[in-house]
Parts: sequence; structure tokens; C-alpha cells
Amino acid sequence: QVQLAESGGGLVQAGGSLRLSCAASGRTFNIYAMGWFRQAPGKEREFVATISRSGGSIYYADSVKGRFTISRNNARNTVYLQMNSLKPEDTAVYYCAADQEYGLSSRRSDYESWGQGTQVTVSS
Repeated sequence: QVQLAESGGGLVQAGGSLRLSCAASGRTFNIYAMGWFRQAPGKEREFVATISRSGGSIYYADSVKGRFTISRNNARNTVYLQMNSLKPEDTAVYYCAADQEYGLSSRRSDYESWGQGTQVTVSS
């Protein structure tokens, strides 16, 4: 399995921006579709965005469409989540995940490797 490590979380005011990174190690990165999920306190982990192995296909949750951008750099074994126009309801722990089999999935169960998460807090 690939090992994943998120970074870039923090505290930001509403309307601000953050860029999350997820560095992969242990296996060839470009065999994995990658996803971002988030989990707010007391809620289930939910899908945010996913990107195909090549980066040519992308899919977003409706709640972040137009505000968040997922991208990847296969040469650097890294996937990114640029988050703009942040809202207090975006507050959560953000996780990146790797999927070798399905591709562009929004289902948590389709991802076999997960990072430890990074906290994003948006103040009003």
C-alpha cells in the first residue's frame, strides 16, 4: 500500500484560502486515483473531490464545486486541494486517500489507503 501524509491545514477566516498537500510514498503514485474527504465533529466522513491517475478527470462534491480545486503532480508524488472562499461549514479534518481499482469514486469504501488527516478550521 501507499503511505499518505497530509499537510497545510490551519485556522483561517471565512472567505480566506488554504492549500492542502498530500505526499505519497511507498509505491508508484500514478497507479492511484486520489481523493479528498473530510470529517466534521459528530458527522460522517464525506467526499470532497477526486482526481484520476493522469489528472485528466476530476469530480467534486456539490458543496465545494466552484470553490475548491484538486490537482496532482505525479513527478512529485503529491496531490493538492486548493480551497478558496472558505466557509465555517468547511471546518473539518481533511483526509487524502488512494484508490487503485475504481477511479473517480466518491465512496469511502473504494479507497484502500488513507492519511492521518489535517485540521482545517474556518472562523466566522
